[in-house]
Amino acid sequence: MSCLQTKDVTYSYGKDMYVLKGITATFESGKIYVILGSSGCGKTTLLSLLGGLDEPTSGVIEVDGENIQKKGLLNYRKKVVSFVFQSFNLIDYLTAQENVNLVTKMPALPLLESVGLTKKEAERTVLKLSGGQQQRVAIARALATDAPVLLADEPTGNLDEDSATEIIELLKRSAHELNKCVIVVTHSRELAKNADVIYQLKYGVLEKIV
Repeated sequence: MSCLQTKDVTYSYGKDMYVLKGITATFESGKIYVILGSSGCGKTTLLSLLGGLDEPTSGVIEVDGENIQKKGLLNYRKKVVSFVFQSFNLIDYLTAQENVNLVTKMPALPLLESVGLTKKEAERTVLKLSGGQQQRVAIARALATDAPVLLADEPTGNLDEDSATEIIELLKRSAHELNKCVIVVTHSRELAKNADVIYQLKYGVLEKIV
């Protein structure tokens, strides 16, 4: 069943300065999608629109057939989408567990252990964790909600190869085992090899390549 759709979505920063040009795509539950594109091509802008953080210049974004603007963007962000930002967006002075507890009443430790952190690591403040560990916390926080859509912005950027591989496996598991609709924007073709569907964003146009 369709989970998220864009219909002729455009976005511009000014008159005739279009970053996105008529984006039409369907994203389904239980699949991981990768949107490839070079730096500055509009990947993060598209992800922001899909996440209800910004509004398109024209066109419609729907979740299960309902316009997300009519649904209410605040309500949409609260109930439908969770984010894994490239910059993590964690609170540095809180522990990993405390960061996860901000978004859920469920025990944080089992979630953090499920993404590869130990109890000792979960009790450390974010500043005392490596980049790979912080990314795991960010993913655990995203998985802590019941949101059916998970959006990730360059989730393996600046990580070593082993950490990147583990993050990719976590995202795949989120789609295939938890039945989430996982949408990743990246320039990494290595990450794209693990997707169910691959899109290319170039010159403001989104094309399905696999």
